[in-house]
Amino acid sequence: MPGSIQSIERAAAVLRLLGSTDRPLGINEIAAALDLPRPTAHGIVRTLKEVGFVEQDPSARYVLGDALRELGRGGWDRHDLRARAMNWADSLAGSTGLAVQIGVPDAGAVRLVHHVFRPDGTPQTIRTGEEQPLHATALGKCLLAFAPVATPPPRELALTPYTGRTCSTVPALEAHLAVARRRGWAGDSGEFESGTGGAAAALRGSGGLVAGAIGVVGPVEELFGIGGELRAPVAVHLVAAAREISASLVVGTP
Repeated sequence: MPGSIQSIERAAAVLRLLGSTDRPLGINEIAAALDLPRPTAHGIVRTLKEVGFVEQDPSARYVLGDALRELGRGGWDRHDLRARAMNWADSLAGSTGLAVQIGVPDAGAVRLVHHVFRPDGTPQTIRTGEEQPLHATALGKCLLAFAPVATPPPRELALTPYTGRTCSTVPALEAHLAVARRRGWAGDSGEFESGTGGAAAALRGSGGLVAGAIGVVGPVEELFGIGGELRAPVAVHLVAAAREISASLVVGTP
């Protein structure tokens, strides 16, 4: 039977140590308390700081980080995610001419936490806070494909056929998810609203954990070309925005 992993045990010991005191601790104190070489203690604390489990105060000492509290709330704070993604979402809308939405998994659905209007001046309704189905939207299918632990399995979903294009059977939905995993983004060619489609890519935080998804939404013909392929410029801008937002999430883990 494989033994325990020493580095994880040591990291857990650092967290327990910091949680056992009401004052910040320096590296020398941590190393001495755990009988670790100073370089080893520093490496562990630095890694924990990078993922947000430890924070450094103005005196360069260490305390438990806010990310530990997020574990019990299901990951990223939605307002923080929105704040970190807003500039890239605005840029994506400008570069594609399409509406942009950001969504997170929420009790068997996708919850929109940000919405940027398409920049053509047409009448539009803000959809932030709206709940949408996982199986019939690009954002939802993206979360099903790349965040399977945070979303129900396809067989447990109510696969309501919103339009004639909706994936309303488990095999059809699973086929769509397999394609999404292969190409790195999920699509919706009028499955939730006739004539309106979308494409979405995952937003990943530290360690690759999916925090949400960002998607573009607009007329199907503006999104997809012959054969249902996402138009290349849209794909390039979408993937680039998701990559940049993900990088900011890794750097600024809550």
